[in-house]
Amino acid sequence: MTELTSAPNHHADYPGFSGPAGLVAALSMIFGRDRDAELAARLSGIAAADVVVDIGCGPGVAARHAARLGASVTGIDPAPVMLKVARLFTRSDDNVQYVEGTAEALPMPDDSASVVWSIAAVHHWTELDAGIREACRVLRPGGRLVAIERRTLPGARGHASHGWTDAQADAFADRCRAHGLVDVRVERTMTGRRSTVSVVCRLG
Repeated sequence: MTELTSAPNHHADYPGFSGPAGLVAALSMIFGRDRDAELAARLSGIAAADVVVDIGCGPGVAARHAARLGASVTGIDPAPVMLKVARLFTRSDDNVQYVEGTAEALPMPDDSASVVWSIAAVHHWTELDAGIREACRVLRPGGRLVAIERRTLPGARGHASHGWTDAQADAFADRCRAHGLVDVRVERTMTGRRSTVSVVCRLG
């Protein structure tokens, strides 16, 4: 890795969401994320018996979508403001719980999930290999890992750089293979007018 921008977690030093600005960000993420949630469900093949861990769940859009499909869901986020908004928009009868935590130290038991996904969040992980190891730890044998990011262009700056270039997606796929994940593939999708790139794999 010769440049920070070449890494799949190229925004690892992002300060995170907090205070009034964090609240505004959380509320803005309530809208326009349904198609990413639907994509995550399709790529992971969600079924009613699944146990899903949503890393970097934000305000819980994808977590609630998985619950509506019958899954049991734990949304994990390091930002208390995101979890507060997620709980506000989640019904008491939804099968979703929200827990403060990070990709590198998931507050979940070993072999406890059949699906782990992270949507628009891997590029913020502090430690890429630690996050993949944790995903592997909580996944059951045969469990699926899905990472979805906005597809960005090389050299993009500012907000436009929050996502993955094709090379960054390929690099994350390579790291998954290095950790023993199998059936690793990269998918590029147009969700409405938004181009996304995803890495999908499973624990052997």
